[in-house]
Amino acid sequence: ADLSVEQRFVPESCPRAVRPGDFVRYHYLGAFPDGTRFDSSYDRGSTFNVFVGKGQLIAGMDKALVGMCVNERRFVKIPPKLAYGSEGVSGVIPPNAVLHFDVLLIDLWNSEDEVQVQTYFKPEKCPRTVQVSDFVRYHYNGTFLDGTLFDSSHNRMRTYDTYVGIGWLIPGMDQGLLGMCVGEKRIITIPPFLAYGEEGDGKEIPGQASLVFDVVLLDLHNPKDGITIENQHVPESCERRSQTGDFLRYHYNGTLLDGTLFDSSYSRNHTYDTYVGKGYVIAGMDEGLLGVCTGEKRRIIIPPHLGYGEEGRGKIPGSAVLVFDIHVVDFHNPADSVSITVNYKPSNCTVLSKKGDYLKYHYNASLLDGTLLDSTHSLGKTYNIVLGSGQVVVGMDMGLQDMCVGERRTVVIPPHLGYGEDGVEGEVPGSAVLVFDIELLELVSGLPEGYMFVWNGEVSPNLFEEIDQNHDGEVLLEEFSEYIQAQVDSGKGKLAPGFDFEKIVKNMFTNQDRDGNGKVTAEEFKLKDQEAKEEHDEL
Repeated sequence: ADLSVEQRFVPESCPRAVRPGDFVRYHYLGAFPDGTRFDSSYDRGSTFNVFVGKGQLIAGMDKALVGMCVNERRFVKIPPKLAYGSEGVSGVIPPNAVLHFDVLLIDLWNSEDEVQVQTYFKPEKCPRTVQVSDFVRYHYNGTFLDGTLFDSSHNRMRTYDTYVGIGWLIPGMDQGLLGMCVGEKRIITIPPFLAYGEEGDGKEIPGQASLVFDVVLLDLHNPKDGITIENQHVPESCERRSQTGDFLRYHYNGTLLDGTLFDSSYSRNHTYDTYVGKGYVIAGMDEGLLGVCTGEKRRIIIPPHLGYGEEGRGKIPGSAVLVFDIHVVDFHNPADSVSITVNYKPSNCTVLSKKGDYLKYHYNASLLDGTLLDSTHSLGKTYNIVLGSGQVVVGMDMGLQDMCVGERRTVVIPPHLGYGEDGVEGEVPGSAVLVFDIELLELVSGLPEGYMFVWNGEVSPNLFEEIDQNHDGEVLLEEFSEYIQAQVDSGKGKLAPGFDFEKIVKNMFTNQDRDGNGKVTAEEFKLKDQEAKEEHDEL
């Protein structure tokens, strides 16, 4: 009889079939025609591993394996002339025995093989590919040629992180990862002599096994990398760029290279506020925030050694490259003063505002990014203050100095001269730079510093008697108030503008009422330091 080969099962795809000279790993059952089993690789728990067509097998088997695919199952009948002939094998196979083999092919390779790479997904943008000495983070499923899974990073829920090309990996993997982009997916098929060789790994991987890795690359950097800055939007007018020591307010989205969002200031509805160049943020951010304009948008790509390192943090895995898309809202320096730009000055500009003057002005208040905070125009009335008396933020008191009626200015106020780190709940963000467009509409000259009331002419020598109308030697607040009112009305005296009449008068009265009994006597009524010209009041 001749050799008979029956294909019991043929897989749908057969990328490769056995040729003489190939190395195979297969399972088999050996039986006689009556069904008595004489041998089984399954009982030994390992495949039979051998070169085909090199005389290492009985002739019938050498022939029967040719053309087989991995996962194909063949039923083979071998006549004695292609098996053990008239001799047999002592104690196992009688002379002239026909042998039946049920064979399942598990693995197949050739010593001429190289690593095979099949890319089945490649992202549109690929700014950079894996080179020798790069550090990568990838996920993989590891299977044998027959599809059996032996390992998976997905099951461990963490990437495999390693250097490429420096011997940390099996040689076939070192080679198979080269040229990959972040986001790319590949199937890397590795013959055993570029994997774990004749011994296997002592665990899941047997000797002489081909390995198939289905790999997706998530992350890639080189220890020599610095940060990368991609400018996305730079405002046309940029008078100032951030420097070391400046304080920045910015929004950001933070993602990993594969696009996974790990953090966003937008989601908190609050800018991230920090000094730059001072070590308050990760090194890559400290560098990437330098040289920006207010309103600028840029992408900052930070390698892990300038980010959160090998440990990672929170949702950021170890050794991860970080991508920050930032939008600079504003910045200032603690050394900044108020910046004043005069937009319009009337030709007749002799009377300039000074401390104590009563001013009426219009303003628009906005943030550096143009967000309108407040406007007197919308209220339809001016804002009125006494300059230098602490009725507005310090920066405003500064910005309104030396201004003439009709003048228009833009005043930029850093937070330390504005509303500080806290801002105004619901209105002004903390640490915000403020921009005021101001127009001065009216100016009432104030009194010399420290004065609340001045005489326009000579002071009466009998002042006390004039005030003490009922001549009982005591002056009450009511008498005092009436007297001052009369002086103002007749133009003989002048009150500091912008303050409440009753408050001023009460202050002046209290100053005279030295013993605090609510009455002023002739004794108490001395012009302080005999200042005969003015009623003096330190408010």
